[in-house]
Amino acid sequence: MGGADVIVAGGGHNGLICAAYLARSGIDTLVVEAQNHVGGCAATVEDFGVRFNVCNCDHTLIRAMPIADELDLAGHGLEYLEPEVAGISLFHDGAEPLVFFHEAERMLDGLARSHPSQVDAYRRYLKDAMPVAELALEMARTPPSAGRFLARAARGGARAARRLMAWSRTSALAVLSEYFDDWHLAMPAITTGPTVWGMRPDAPGTGLAAVAYANRHLVRLGRPRGGSGALTEAVRASFEAAGGRVRCGASVQRLLVRDGRVAGVRLADGDELAAATVVAACDPRPVMVEWLDGDAPTAARRMARRWRQRRPGEGYESKIDAVLSAPPRYRTAERLESLHGALDICSPTMLVLPDLKELIEAHELRAEGRVASRPTMYANVPSVLDPDMGNGTGRHVLSIEVLYTPYSLAGGWEKSSEPRRWLEMWASLVEGDGLGGVVDWRAMTPDRYEREMAMARGHTPSYSGSRLQALIGRPRELTRYRTPLPGLYLCGAGTFPGAGVFGASGRNAADAVARDRHGSAA
Repeated sequence: MGGADVIVAGGGHNGLICAAYLARSGIDTLVVEAQNHVGGCAATVEDFGVRFNVCNCDHTLIRAMPIADELDLAGHGLEYLEPEVAGISLFHDGAEPLVFFHEAERMLDGLARSHPSQVDAYRRYLKDAMPVAELALEMARTPPSAGRFLARAARGGARAARRLMAWSRTSALAVLSEYFDDWHLAMPAITTGPTVWGMRPDAPGTGLAAVAYANRHLVRLGRPRGGSGALTEAVRASFEAAGGRVRCGASVQRLLVRDGRVAGVRLADGDELAAATVVAACDPRPVMVEWLDGDAPTAARRMARRWRQRRPGEGYESKIDAVLSAPPRYRTAERLESLHGALDICSPTMLVLPDLKELIEAHELRAEGRVASRPTMYANVPSVLDPDMGNGTGRHVLSIEVLYTPYSLAGGWEKSSEPRRWLEMWASLVEGDGLGGVVDWRAMTPDRYEREMAMARGHTPSYSGSRLQALIGRPRELTRYRTPLPGLYLCGAGTFPGAGVFGASGRNAADAVARDRHGSAA
């Protein structure tokens, strides 16, 4: 039986980050990954001769963490490119486009041209939201703790702390409506928050999504040269330089338990790997429902029963990956240039958004296995900013993410015309014959994510608890990374602070493991 002191099950960005911190602290660490490559949803893959990001390529929150410096990721090949514009929002109803700039004053100047009635509201929003965003980022940099939170409030952040707690309890729509009387100003934050999380905009507990705009001003958006996967490859290199090992094509089937604590893992091929500590950097549900051994202690079995009672999640996102013969020119380009001057509007992510009524209807249709007529879409052409995405072909890469596209689609995905419809919707935004420039394309729907990326029912987990729940440690396994089974830890998108390319979960879980092993942080 081979093994290590610590086995990290899952080679997504959080698992690799956790492993890298542990290895650099001198702990013998092995990453086992079910796929034949690392990176998970942050990976970049090749098809049609070009490079596609598995998910959206924008990195913001991870750049607010000290991870890149602490793991020397630049020294291991990571280089970020920064688009001039943080994002552009178009609306299905044809309303004035909304351009987001990194610099707060430039943003206000742009609003004065495109949405003059909202300038004072945005200024008031920034005054309230910036301290809350700073506090939320500070909380994410360490494992959540009521004591740390109170200490921060005592150091002069009491007002921000009170507002953070108040926003945590309410909905994103309620918070944003306090500032903006035009729903077009609220929808982009709702889209990057509750919509991505699979929640309604009026759902209690989603209010902190309102800090999305403040985060854009605090942290400059970047994209790794060569694709999102350049981040995970740099983390892997840092990990291996510290003596860590990676084993791909190794799917965990079972936890080994001996004398009431973790003793290792059994792989799908029957191989058993010994380890006193296992960090599950993957969807927590199969860990609890399928991996736990019958010899687990009573408290761990109770936790498993609680997870069995939860309805399993289903995927609701799809993605079009396409090869273009040339970069597109959007129909709105002339209008945007008249308002803001010359802009590269292909590089930033372009949101194409429904109104609030349509968004709520999309949630209802999703439950029926149907896709809204005007869905939420994210579109970008990352090869304009980063020609490496074209892989030397001289062609361009188009990515379109679409929400909500239910796993249990009525009639099934195999013969569905939906993906073609999404591509046609994008083409309608482009001057000339938009489809004429499409050389090749593919649709990554929830059923394909299940088959090709080992994502049960095409679902990517996301921590959905509020900051209040995190502070009081509920549920403990998702907010403190420790479980009732000694030696078993969790990290990943299903744990605090949640999904997206963030990395805080991996860093915090490494801290928990190292403290339990050595009494000090990794």
